[in-house]
Amino acid sequence: AVHDNFGDNFDVFFGPAYKGIPLAVVTALAYSELYGKEIKYCSDRKEEKDHGADKGSLLGYKINDGDRVVIIEDVTTSGKSIEETYPKIKSQETVPGGIKIVGEIVSLNRMEKAPDSDKAALEVISEKYGFPARAIVSMNDVIEYLYTNGDKKIITDEIKKEMDSYYSLYGAK
Repeated sequence: AVHDNFGDNFDVFFGPAYKGIPLAVVTALAYSELYGKEIKYCSDRKEEKDHGADKGSLLGYKINDGDRVVIIEDVTTSGKSIEETYPKIKSQETVPGGIKIVGEIVSLNRMEKAPDSDKAALEVISEKYGFPARAIVSMNDVIEYLYTNGDKKIITDEIKKEMDSYYSLYGAK
């Protein structure tokens, strides 16, 4: 999904703590294996480490001016995570525009409205921050697969009605 959406013109996978850390690491390993290109990984820490060889607020590669970054996350619901992640990445710049965020990929787009909007959070992220935000799968995909193609033991007709009701209130238009 990363390659299909962003090619390979980037240097770093950034995985926000905590769930994004293993996603960034394993994606960097897979990218090297699949495409023969070394991509560095970086993650933030919830609390800055003040001792040892790897002290500071970042884990792994330290992002620098000139780096092109792809953000990797597990799920997007409201888009709140990017409000914390974006400033952490950009704070590593020594000159404005020194670090380019190529895009964001999430495993699952919950397809819920962003705050103060009827649009999906990933759409609002793209508009607000100026980079593409994409998902591997959406809740629509998951529901469709488990309900339509499944044996209706996971998503029964009753559960489907509840989900439809939930998404009529909170789902993006």
